Amino acid sequence: MRITCPYCGTRDLREFSYRGAASDLERPDAEAPPEEWHAYLHLRDNPAGVTRDLWYHEMGCASWLVVTRNTVTHEILACDLARDVALKAREAKR
Repeated sequence: MRITCPYCGTRDLREFSYRGAASDLERPDAEAPPEEWHAYLHLRDNPAGVTRDLWYHEMGCASWLVVTRNTVTHEILACDLARDVALKAREAKR
């Protein structure tokens, strides 16, 4: 599998580290009720199909990326900087 980093271009998977679901960027507020924190910390989906995951470009530019991919076909559908995805999510909440 090859991932296209927005800074470095297309690179081999071995340059990256998988760090979990991109939903981790949608952290609850500090004052959120315990139920929200429980869901955030412990409840995870494991879908077959399209997912959005956090990847770290460990052997490259050291960027955090959100990779949209199909877990069945291994096709990479999109690769965005995590900071841009988090910023858009914060703006959408307003």
